[in-house]
Amino acid sequence: MNYVGIDIGSTASKVVALGDKNIEFVIPTGWSSKETVDEIKNRLLSYEIDVCDDNTKVVATGYGRISVDFADKIITEITCHGKGGTEIAKGDCTIIDIGGQDTKVIIVENNFVSDFIMNDKCSAGTGKFIEVMANRLGVTIDELFDMAKKGETVKISSLCTVFAESEVISFIGKGAKREDIAAGVVDSVASKVATLCNKKKLSNKIIITGGISHNEYFANLLSKKLKKKVEYSKEGRYAGALGAALLAKELWL
Repeated sequence: MNYVGIDIGSTASKVVALGDKNIEFVIPTGWSSKETVDEIKNRLLSYEIDVCDDNTKVVATGYGRISVDFADKIITEITCHGKGGTEIAKGDCTIIDIGGQDTKVIIVENNFVSDFIMNDKCSAGTGKFIEVMANRLGVTIDELFDMAKKGETVKISSLCTVFAESEVISFIGKGAKREDIAAGVVDSVASKVATLCNKKKLSNKIIITGGISHNEYFANLLSKKLKKKVEYSKEGRYAGALGAALLAKELWL
């Protein structure tokens, strides 16, 4: 049997397969979730996993989960991220998921989600905010973080992405160093995420999931703001897909 978890995010789609084949991959979501789903289906087939086969069970989650028309079950992001995050953390934890369009803080106790909070009304403090600012500075997201390490933080006060972008343009016009602006951008995101986190009672173990979960610099910055250790990992971006695959295994084992 193969148990497949598919997490269709707003900017990236993640896939994890467990069972006869153990694989993981990520592709850009693009403008059409349906086209992305077709690409995932074909990619899985190249690994000899046929999603239409009775020996394959698929759970879909994420922003575009309803596009996965071959899914055997659709499960919410909170549940899947809670499950996947717990597996990555090896036990109860707080999961800070920084997605493309929202940021979630999920508390897991006794292997179940006990509480959560989301910022889904504004893109500030999300991956989209980072992407917009990186584009404005003419760099990739990873390059933005590398620049931020070398910069002196300039204060970006706007809570709105549109106005914050105007602030960045203003800094560029005044001749501010790109490294300093990058440091300001990353600090702004960390501050907004920390504000969301502080609305809940956090666990002793805290992990980051999402597209920047591998970034040590951001994890350390967030740790300072929360006064608690925040752990980073390369596997963090797969938390939703991993959780979906694990839930598929539980449902059909």
